[in-house]
This record gives sequence, structure tokens and C-alpha cells, in this order.
Amino acid sequence: MTRHHPDSLTLMEYSAGNLTEPHALCIRLHLDQCPHCQSRVDTLDSLGAVMMEHHPRADVSDSMFDSILARIDSDSDENEVMTRVSVRTNPLQKLLGDDLNNLPWKRQLGDVSVLDISERFPGQHEQVVLQKLAAGGKAPAHTHRGEETTIVLQGAFADQKGVFNQWDFVVLNEQDEHKPVAVGCEDCITLSILSAPVKLTGTFTRLLNPFIR
Repeated sequence: MTRHHPDSLTLMEYSAGNLTEPHALCIRLHLDQCPHCQSRVDTLDSLGAVMMEHHPRADVSDSMFDSILARIDSDSDENEVMTRVSVRTNPLQKLLGDDLNNLPWKRQLGDVSVLDISERFPGQHEQVVLQKLAAGGKAPAHTHRGEETTIVLQGAFADQKGVFNQWDFVVLNEQDEHKPVAVGCEDCITLSILSAPVKLTGTFTRLLNPFIR
């Protein structure tokens, strides 16, 4: 059961289609497993539809209308297939093409392994990274130079804010300093979007900050 959710503003931005692709992916993954947030987004979508009905209508020429109909007809079969596939396929698995535990992880520090997937989102300026914390392992103490949005994909981790289980969602910033610990008997895997690199705060690990990008 998810206990940590996106805030109302984030859900409104998602409903309006204003989030970047990586952020929208995090929300989508959470919504697929959280009926509470999905219900809220459904309500926002319905509200948006009502507002659109009352928005002044723009004139559309006959030729443009015919062009739109032709495009819909030509894409209908493809859209039907894509809809069936999207129902069966986790969007992250479709993006990665493999199981999370079979990915080419790179050992970073101690119990932490990472896989940078930023290149899967061309044109994005933020870093998109998968992070794996070995079962029972500890991540180095750190804070954040910017904003970090994270969703738990597998396992769970704990810090001073509580326990974050699979599909929980959390946003951290410069005011947050923590030292996550993987809890349970399986590795904890998260998907994070960072606007800036983390800043290590440990007595010795802080010496590595100049090398973190």
C-alpha cells in the first residue's frame, strides 16, 4: 500500500499535461498502483473537460477539419494496437526493455549502484537515474543541490522521514539531508530525477563532491 503521494499541484500539472516526460513517467507509475491518486486525477481530468466546454470555441476551416478526420482514420488501427500494448506493459519496462535486476548496473559507492538513463529522454536538462541500494545496505549521507523526485520501484528504504515502500513517491530539496537504508530482504531500486547533483555530507565522502556530476 502506498503511503507517500504526489501533492495536489503535481497531480494538477500532470492532468494538464504540463510535466516533462520523466516526471510524467514517475506520476504514471505511481497512479498505476495508487487508486487514491488515480481517482484524484480522474476528477481533475473531468474538471478540465468541463472547463474546455465553456472555453470560447475557435473556428476551424472545412479543409482543416477534413484533414483531422483523415489523420484519425489513418491512425485508428495503430492507436488500437498501442492501447492494447500499453494496458499490458509497464511503461518503464517498455522504456528499458529488460527486468530491473538484469540491467547493466554500475557500482558507485559502497552498497549503491546506479544506471543513468537520461539519454532515453532527449532534450531534457535534468538527470534521470535508476539507483539500487543492496538489501540491508546504507547510502552515504547526503543532501541535494536542487530538487530530487523519486519513486520506489522495488523493495523499500527508510530515513528520518519514514519508510518508503514500493510505488511511494517523494520530492527532496536542499533542506533535506538523509542517509537511506534499504529495509527488507530485497534490493531497493528507485527512479530519480535530479535537477542538480547530490552533495555528500559524510566526514570522508564529502571529499568526493568535486567528482560528482
